[in-house]
Amino acid sequence: MPEPLDVPHHPGPAAGLGPPPAAPVPAPLLPGFPEVFDRSGTGSVKWAQAGAEQDPGRIPMGVADMDLPGFPGVFRALRERAAHPVLGYTLPAPDGDALVVAWYRERFGARIDPRWVVRLPFGPRSAIRFVLDALPGGGPVLAPAPEYPGFEQVVTAAGAEYQAVPLERHSSGRGYRLPVEEFEARAAGTGARAIVLSSPHNPTGRVWSAPEVRRLAAAAAGAGAVLIADEVHSDLVHPGHEHPVAVDAAGPELAEHTVTVHSVGKTFNVSGLADTVVLVPSAELRGRLVRAVEGHGFFAGSRVLAALAQDVALAHGLGWRDQLVEYLVGNRDLALEVLSVVPGLVASEPQASYLLWLDGSALPADPEHRPLPGRLLDACGIDLQDGARFGPEGAGFLRLNFALPRPRLREAVERLARYASQRSGQHTVPRRQRQA
Repeated sequence: MPEPLDVPHHPGPAAGLGPPPAAPVPAPLLPGFPEVFDRSGTGSVKWAQAGAEQDPGRIPMGVADMDLPGFPGVFRALRERAAHPVLGYTLPAPDGDALVVAWYRERFGARIDPRWVVRLPFGPRSAIRFVLDALPGGGPVLAPAPEYPGFEQVVTAAGAEYQAVPLERHSSGRGYRLPVEEFEARAAGTGARAIVLSSPHNPTGRVWSAPEVRRLAAAAAGAGAVLIADEVHSDLVHPGHEHPVAVDAAGPELAEHTVTVHSVGKTFNVSGLADTVVLVPSAELRGRLVRAVEGHGFFAGSRVLAALAQDVALAHGLGWRDQLVEYLVGNRDLALEVLSVVPGLVASEPQASYLLWLDGSALPADPEHRPLPGRLLDACGIDLQDGARFGPEGAGFLRLNFALPRPRLREAVERLARYASQRSGQHTVPRRQRQA
């Protein structure tokens, strides 16, 4: 009989079972970020979307995963475990919850009660859907705009009304403000079921402040709702910024009105091994969530390789993460250096992760009315995400994923700069940037 989903520990010798095998402990391995990285033949969604396997000259920069190798310790542990000829029902590692608690303490200085931890055998978007199903009430769900499009998809599927609250753009055009006052007014006036947001923000890369997150939690609490913070990019905050973990920023009096969603997928490049950690301080909501998940046939023993990847990443990946962020910041700076002087493009400098939000609305319209991403793919061989996917507020924008080898990134942004300059009537080609 499979173990219930919310049982994090092995029952121990008293149940007639020996301790489960310990997760492999990898020796520290320094990252290598190569000048060339090939994902052809792996079924990569990003590469397929760009047509990069058929045309090696195309550069995929749309889907939000990295064209960089992940933490070597994770992949070594996966190879060692997969060498055994059985991948059967597997008990969760007894220290799995403790690893989550330690990660939050060491990364963010946040104090997490291990009882809040729910580990789920699917991705963050599905986790949010289950949280919505577990919430009482039938009010709308509020979210910023632009915002990750998966939120609207799962909110609508859950039978709730999705209400977008537009972010306020700074006068420079290079950043956004979270309109907390509007969230407060709408939550109170509509009897909202939840407020949901990506934190850090996808697509703009903005790191919300602790006071902003706390006020959203208070707005949710005032409406009898919860704040659901999708924090899958939180481990990739750039130097000079601090990520507020939702449950920690809310404080003890508001914690039960928060749900914090986390995954190692983005940071350690294992999004294909769907696994999610959800922090749910409310015992009542946590119980409803677990029952809902189990009622759909999910259980902890189905997480064999995904759970192993998560545990090894949390136990041993912190130093590697630091070096990854350093590399990503170098890539960010290169992209901004090239694109910040290009006519027709305005870049919002990201404060986290590897996504650059570009306003291309000033570029001349296409005579054939083709969307800008399609024009760029045809003319430049670069595949970027269409900003319109993130809501009407994203029309005319592009999302550029700069997590790829630096020489390839340099080539991509220079292609984009040449295209934008030529379309704007300025045929000067940006100088080749210095080696970063």
